[in-house]
Amino acid sequence: MESSDEEKDGVLGNYMPKELSMSLATGTKFVDEVLSGPSDRCLENFCMDKQVFYKLCDILQAKGLLRHTNRIKIEEQLAIFLFIIGHNLRTRAVQELFRYSGETISRHFNNVLNAIMAISIDFFQPPGSEVPPEILGDPRFYPYFKDCVGAVDGIHIPVMVGVDEQGPFRNKNGLLSQNVLAACSFDLKFHYVLAGWEGSASDLRVLNSALTRRNKLQVPEGKYYLVDNKYANMPGYIAPYDGIPYHTNEYPIGYHPQDPRELFNQRHSLLRNATDRIFGALKARFPILLSAPPYPLQTQVKLVVAACAIHNYIRREKPDDFIFRMYEQDNMLEIEESLPPIEVEQSMIQVENQAVEIAFEMEQLEFSSQLRDSIASTMWDDFIRDLSAM
Repeated sequence: MESSDEEKDGVLGNYMPKELSMSLATGTKFVDEVLSGPSDRCLENFCMDKQVFYKLCDILQAKGLLRHTNRIKIEEQLAIFLFIIGHNLRTRAVQELFRYSGETISRHFNNVLNAIMAISIDFFQPPGSEVPPEILGDPRFYPYFKDCVGAVDGIHIPVMVGVDEQGPFRNKNGLLSQNVLAACSFDLKFHYVLAGWEGSASDLRVLNSALTRRNKLQVPEGKYYLVDNKYANMPGYIAPYDGIPYHTNEYPIGYHPQDPRELFNQRHSLLRNATDRIFGALKARFPILLSAPPYPLQTQVKLVVAACAIHNYIRREKPDDFIFRMYEQDNMLEIEESLPPIEVEQSMIQVENQAVEIAFEMEQLEFSSQLRDSIASTMWDDFIRDLSAM
């Protein structure tokens, strides 16, 4: 029988990180040692800088969402949760480190998850009306994309479900996943996340849901997001041209765009890679998203939303931490473009079963098409002029 919150005997298995092999240490001692050490050690073990960690503890306590118990302080409760999602460890492995029973680990894990969910809406900010600095400061994108507020894309997160539920969650690659839609800014913050759709659902179907639900994805008047060709070119969402190479690595090195549509697609791709970078940073910080954790489905869905909320919180408090620096635009390995030098609420965590189609008037769709053509034409004229001046 497991002891409750008492220190347990035994030796840590080889599956633990080498520096954490503290066979006789209690969880309290481990947490105290991490928090009293260099800030980098807190980032390595608990996914965030030390001062950012303490501030999150204070927020959760001040809002009455977590409290100290006789044996486990809030700091240790949060550390258990972050250690699990930051190292993708199962309860048994965490028991060996923190010296608590499986029931205790699970209880505090769920308590912290629910606490994060309760304040997650505070960490998701909708886009404003100003031109993003990433566009304003880059002549490849300004003034052409001055009304663009970010990018939207979907990502498949592995999921574990019962045999009877596996059909809808099996994606086109035959793997079990949930299809997660995210709208993000160019400075790598999530504006909106919708998790829980079955892996077999198309990206457009998930976007349709996000645009028609009560807590829907909203776009400021006159603004738009960039989307890839899995989605339609429609009001508020500008897609690349179909049938035209899109990613820069689809073109030979040194290749010059031959027409406005090629140039538009190249620059659209360069700007929209914010989604690749934000998903990369999210999964690097929270490896639990890389494989299906053995939790109830609702918990797996909550984990995605909570991870995105914590990502936003850290980006706000410590925008230059090591993980974010890895995914800054200047540090991403990419083939250069051939140019002259130069809301989260409870309804979000429900699994949707029905698609809702969005109807646009033909005039609205035509306007979206004309907007894209106008951007491409202006961009092309400036490109040719600059090329001729070289």
